[in-house]
Amino acid sequence: MPSTMTALYGGTGPAWASREVPVPAPGPGQVLVRARVAALNHADASVLAAADPTAGGTGVPYLAGYEFAGEVAALGEGVAGPGIGARVMGTTPGSFAQYVLADHRHAVPIPDGLGYEEAAALPTGLLTEHGALTSGGFEAGRSVLITGATSSVGLVGVQIAKALGASTVVATTRTAARGALLREIGADEVVATEERDLAEAVLELTGGEGVDLVLDHVGGRTFAACLPATRVDGSVVNIGRLDRAESTIDLDALSYRHLRVRGVSFGFSRPAKLGAVLSGAVDALAPALLDGRVRPLIDSTYDFDTASEAVRRLGSHQALGKIVLAVP
Repeated sequence: MPSTMTALYGGTGPAWASREVPVPAPGPGQVLVRARVAALNHADASVLAAADPTAGGTGVPYLAGYEFAGEVAALGEGVAGPGIGARVMGTTPGSFAQYVLADHRHAVPIPDGLGYEEAAALPTGLLTEHGALTSGGFEAGRSVLITGATSSVGLVGVQIAKALGASTVVATTRTAARGALLREIGADEVVATEERDLAEAVLELTGGEGVDLVLDHVGGRTFAACLPATRVDGSVVNIGRLDRAESTIDLDALSYRHLRVRGVSFGFSRPAKLGAVLSGAVDALAPALLDGRVRPLIDSTYDFDTASEAVRRLGSHQALGKIVLAVP
C-alpha cells in the first residue's frame, strides 16, 4: 500500500482541487477501502458552494464525496469482515479519494453481477428509498406515488417499489418528455406536473381513492398536493426538497383522510441506524439486484482531472441518473 494518495478537496474555489495526502489508517470499527469509482450526490454541490471562498463561502478545506465502491484494503480493530480484497460499496463523508475510511457498517458486499460504476451509484438510493418505503409501512400489493421520480434516487425508488410487489407505481416528472423512461424502468402511470394537477391526476388514476403510500422527493407545493392524492389511512413520507423545504398544506386534507406523515433523512449522525438501513436494503433487494430489476442509471462518467465538469453537469439539473467519478 502506498503512503500517499490522490484526493479531491473542496473549500478553495468553485470546484474540487486534487491533493496528494497521506493514506489514512483504519481505526477501531473502520475499514479502509481502495476506491475504484465514486458517485456524486446533490449534497456535493451544496456543500461545495457553501465552502467556496470566492462566492462568500467558509473557505474551510474538506475531503469531498459520499459514495464509493472498491476493495477492502485494511481492517481496523474489532472488524471481522468483509475480508481483505472483498468488493464493497458504501457511503461515508470523504469518498473522493483513492483510499476511503468508512464505518464497517456502512460498507456492504457488492452483489454478483454489479460492476464498480453501478455499485458506487447504489448505496444512497438503496438506503433512502427502501428506508422510506419501510418507514411508510409499505407492503406488497399497495400502490405508491413517487414524486420527482427522474431524480437519481427516484429512479431507483420506482424500481424498488415494483421489485417489492407494488400493485401500481405512479411516477411524476415535470414534463412528459421523460415519461417513456419512467415507464421503461417500471412505472405503471406517469404524471407530468407542468401539464396536469397532481392530486386530480392521481385521484383519476386510482378511481378517486388515492394511493396507499407517497414517497415525496420534491417538497414545497408538491408535498402539499400529495396529501389529497393519498387514500384514507395512507402514508406520506418526505425524503427530499428538490423544490424547497417550506410547504403550506391543507390541514383538512391531512385530518379528514387520517394520514400518517413521516420525514426521513438517513445521515451520518446515527451510524448504527444508517448501517442497519443499508444492510437491510441490500438483504431485502438481493434477488432484484442479482437479476437486474434494480439498477442505477448512469448519466455520465468523469475522472478526477475532469471533476470540475462533473460539478457543472450536476449543477445543470440535466443529468438523468447518477454522475460518477473513475478513481485514478
